[in-house]
Amino acid sequence: MTSYPEAEAAIARAIRYLDDTVEDQPELEDVARVAGLNPFATQRLFSALVGVSPKKFLQCLTLERAKEALASGQSVLDAAYEAGLSGPGRLHDLFLTLDAVSPGEFKAAGDGMELRHGLAPSPFGDCLFLWGDRGLMGLGFLAGFPSYEAALADHSVAYTSARLVRDDAGASELAAKVFTLSKPSESRGSPLRLFVAGTGFQAQVWRALLRIPAGTLVSYEQLAKAIGKPGAARAVGNAVGANPVAFLVPCHRVVRQTGVIGNYRWGGETKRLILGAEAALTGRD
Repeated sequence: MTSYPEAEAAIARAIRYLDDTVEDQPELEDVARVAGLNPFATQRLFSALVGVSPKKFLQCLTLERAKEALASGQSVLDAAYEAGLSGPGRLHDLFLTLDAVSPGEFKAAGDGMELRHGLAPSPFGDCLFLWGDRGLMGLGFLAGFPSYEAALADHSVAYTSARLVRDDAGASELAAKVFTLSKPSESRGSPLRLFVAGTGFQAQVWRALLRIPAGTLVSYEQLAKAIGKPGAARAVGNAVGANPVAFLVPCHRVVRQTGVIGNYRWGGETKRLILGAEAALTGRD
């Protein structure tokens, strides 16, 4: 039987292979060979972990689809803010609560706190989790960093006085909850709490990101307008880039006004793969 980490690694290889060979339209047998599994197991695991079949994922994994989605993003964004987290996307149907540290807590830099961190696999590559008693404080894909240590330093910069404890098993448990994409939200258990360090403005932007459904792309200008600050696109962009929790706080859904995917703290390829999965899951163009 394939273990959870082995299954995640196999599907991660399959996803990247599809992204690299999208123009060749590879068959299931080709994907299975790269994953190191038989075609049946590849189809089953891919569908379970990503939420759609390899064929459906391949159909949606193109930049042009992202550009087309942005072209109608304004009206979709308006609808998203009415719907909140009840949008149609299954990729982001966890019930999330986001709390920001107080000014005093920010100044203390985690003094007296014990934070756990660990490495875990995901369909989009290995990722780092940072968490404590009050919730998840950091989530980042290693693709954007030269090493695990560099990723940890980046995600724990606001908690330099905290005691850090390595806990890969705990990280794997969190990954299993976060990345079980096809599991209905009502059966996922208790809400996932996010406890983030940032300014009041940054927290406002991050809460706004939580209201953008999967399959929807917005520009920095649209996001600034949505939070009532139409002239603050640059500041909004900085806040988006400072988001400490990848995937769950979906900064990957913000692109340039031209439709270009743009930079991503955790690697441009990672952003493109997540957007491809969301497009496949929601069936949006």
